[in-house]
Amino acid sequence: MKSKLLILDDDHSILQMLKTVFESAEMELLLESDADSAVRRVLVDRPHVAIVDISLPNKSGLEVLREIKKIDPGLAVIMTTGHQTTQNAIEAMKHGAYDYMTKPFDIKKLKSVIEKAIATNLLHRKVRYTRESEALKGEDFDADIMIGSSPEMIEIWKMVGKVADSDTTVLIQGDSGTGKELLARALYDNSRRKNRPFLAVNCAAMPETLLESELFGHEKGAFTDAHVRRIGKFEQCDGGTIFLDEIGEMSPANQGKLLRVLENQEFERVGGNETIKVDVRLIAATNKSLVNMVREKQFRMDLFYRLRVVSFYLPSLRERSEDIPLLVDLFIKKFSRKYDKKLRGIAPAALEMLMKHHWEGNIRELKNVVNSAIVFCKSDVLMPEDFEGFMEAKAGFREVDLETVGDDYYAVFWQMLEPIFDNIVSRNRGTVYENVNMGLEKALIQMAMEKSNNNQVLASKILGISRNTLRDRLERYRISIDGA
Repeated sequence: MKSKLLILDDDHSILQMLKTVFESAEMELLLESDADSAVRRVLVDRPHVAIVDISLPNKSGLEVLREIKKIDPGLAVIMTTGHQTTQNAIEAMKHGAYDYMTKPFDIKKLKSVIEKAIATNLLHRKVRYTRESEALKGEDFDADIMIGSSPEMIEIWKMVGKVADSDTTVLIQGDSGTGKELLARALYDNSRRKNRPFLAVNCAAMPETLLESELFGHEKGAFTDAHVRRIGKFEQCDGGTIFLDEIGEMSPANQGKLLRVLENQEFERVGGNETIKVDVRLIAATNKSLVNMVREKQFRMDLFYRLRVVSFYLPSLRERSEDIPLLVDLFIKKFSRKYDKKLRGIAPAALEMLMKHHWEGNIRELKNVVNSAIVFCKSDVLMPEDFEGFMEAKAGFREVDLETVGDDYYAVFWQMLEPIFDNIVSRNRGTVYENVNMGLEKALIQMAMEKSNNNQVLASKILGISRNTLRDRLERYRISIDGA
């Protein structure tokens, strides 16, 4: 599908010149000299980028900017003028302009700005930068989507548009459950490497020696069970992007090896002498303060500075609570579709309860709570009582001191189940034991698969079961193993 470029200028010579410049650029051009006609074009044709002159005969270009941004907040608008006035530039950027350019145009620069603006707009559409839940379409609900229109998230979208297409190393910081891997994928999807591999590795999901082999590979006989040569993730990802989650959990030895890859794009497999050269972009993420870890000598200072060439901070859900209604609406549509339920929405009292909740687990916790509520909901509207048990269970689970539990998780599951047990009994008469056991087993299997990045060998080791048993459970519970 061609990108759409709207150009609004009352000077027909400018329109003709820009038409000549862009008509061979695989774009659909929408040329207008009237402000109201241009606004209608935004409503009907949904262009990706608009070039709007500030000085128009019947309406200010700034007024047009405000109107079209109300229709499509994600539209990238480039304001133009023949008068170099600072105030106009400030006003334009304050009202959401993507850029501000003066005439006569530097055509090379204008082309570059438009290319980046299109990439930014496509990112907005992909991550669902919108205040209108109606803008979400059915095909969006089958995949994980970043969504939000809070000021904090808008700044993140803008920054992604600026740095996605570079090869610079990126560090994403934020609490667990805020969507760090989704942000990494957004950076990858909008980069020049998007047609090359993207591989994600959770550094906390495996011991030091196994992580080293996972990242850099090993030679046959390098250690016990190394029966064949293994190609590591960096080698597999040559030309692409690798995402290292929870990088603060990486051992000092592996930190040193990673630093060498960042500096020289080379490494050796475990037990090998051959130097492997690669071209890989690194995106790292952490829910810890690397500054504090550097101060406490737990993380290398030189690696820290190499990682944070570009740094993102993903706010917790508490810091962007205005996005909760949009997220809830997305999850309701997603899970209603998944479970084939006809839900009309959520009651105002229930939404208010969700808005007031602390959400220590952030978006992941909100998503799981909405998922559970929809599974057990018996009406076509989610009510407060559909959420209360699951939210209480989350709170009770956090109070358990896992250090004192040892190998007996009785107290953990008692506190998790006790607040919702009556509800479970009433909904599962005669099948409580079977359904709860199945639910727990499925959760364990899926969690191990996620933590091991869909590596079945590693997941079976984490769980302490055979790979055949794991395969049987994956099939039984219809757990997706995409990317395995």
